[in-house]
Amino acid sequence: MIEARHLRILRAVAGTGSFSAAARELGCTQPAVSQQMKALEQSAGTPLLVRTGREMRLTQAGEALVRHAAGILAGLTAAEEEVAAIAGLRAGRVRLVSFPSGSSTLVPTALAAMRAEHPGTRISLVEAEPPRSVEMLREGDCDLALAFRYAGASAAAEWEDLVVTPLLTDRLVGLVPDGHRLAGAGRVGMAELAGEPWIAGCPRCRRHLVEVCEGAGFTPRIDFATDDYPAVVGLVGAGLGVAVLPELAVESVRAKGVSTLAVEPAVEREVVALTLPDLARVPAVAATLGELVRAAAR
Repeated sequence: MIEARHLRILRAVAGTGSFSAAARELGCTQPAVSQQMKALEQSAGTPLLVRTGREMRLTQAGEALVRHAAGILAGLTAAEEEVAAIAGLRAGRVRLVSFPSGSSTLVPTALAAMRAEHPGTRISLVEAEPPRSVEMLREGDCDLALAFRYAGASAAAEWEDLVVTPLLTDRLVGLVPDGHRLAGAGRVGMAELAGEPWIAGCPRCRRHLVEVCEGAGFTPRIDFATDDYPAVVGLVGAGLGVAVLPELAVESVRAKGVSTLAVEPAVEREVVALTLPDLARVPAVAATLGELVRAAAR
């Protein structure tokens, strides 16, 4: 019989590449990890790991088991939380991951409402951009993920195994220094920025920027790239280039020395909350999801 604790150890070994590193991550000893892995291989009836130099590599059977482990462990977590909530043992916990501009705009309102309505619920927050946040959800490292996808992107297929709750449509706006020739224009076509130096954001946003610019007939010259939205605004304000950012990002930053412009044609991204089907039935997760929906509607 395959036990949940064995699956957690297998995932740790697969993620870290060695028994010793997995032991450090799990807070146990290396011999304990080795012993548990032997027990799992005996239960599976086939080798799950092979040593290659200093690292451990998954066999085909190991890869299959790791692939299923996230869903199995998420289902067990969901069952434990739901039973505990029904039994009144605790109000639950929610591990939330969000991209930065969501963390500074939607999340605070939702978590404040959760604390007021469900004071016994424990909620943790870490930040990650998609696709990493989606990977964390599938790997069982969070219960709820705020993510986004751009119009025409293939993310719909990427998320077909998840429960997707649309929150809002976030329009991209152009940013230029206050002294720029277009600063007072109010709106701008992407082609009008063809000769400008660009400040780009996160990797997914960066790829989308290149696609939008190429659709307007040019390839952007990206002089600076940073995942930090205040840094993007600061670089634009210093006259080092232009940028496009989601309205949520601009809303969360004090835009000093920067003029915002409506981009034509409109470029939009859909902001969503993602969870696994089993986790969607957990009362604490469902309540947090409801508060995120209400926060997005304000």
